[in-house]
Amino acid sequence: MPIDPADLPAMQTTEQLAERMGIELVTLSLEEVVGRMPVAGNKQPFGLLHGGASAVLAETLGSTLSALHALPERFPVGLELACTHHRSATGGYVTGVARPIHVGRSTSTTEIVITGEDGRRTCTAKLTCLHRDTQP
Repeated sequence: MPIDPADLPAMQTTEQLAERMGIELVTLSLEEVVGRMPVAGNKQPFGLLHGGASAVLAETLGSTLSALHALPERFPVGLELACTHHRSATGGYVTGVARPIHVGRSTSTTEIVITGEDGRRTCTAKLTCLHRDTQP
């Protein structure tokens, strides 16, 4: 049985990557998790949003969605992440929307679509999580 988003255990944010990158969770539900991240501070040397930053946003949102479906009986860990970068972002925020593709007992797969402030898609990612019996 999925966990109620209100019962999601508090994540330790001090000295964690999502906090360092400025990632904010906006909405949580079993159907989607939405979050955003500033481009400033997450750029590569040429002034564009770093592709690795998009990957961190995608994995953060996808893992959170998997946690909503797996906890408290099972604990999700990332197994595979694939990102396709479509266009650059140079300022403002990017927003990611994670939606489940498959939710099973032992794995879940999520699609994460990241868009810039202009609404245009900057990245499409797919995350598969393994649902472990115990917390690592």
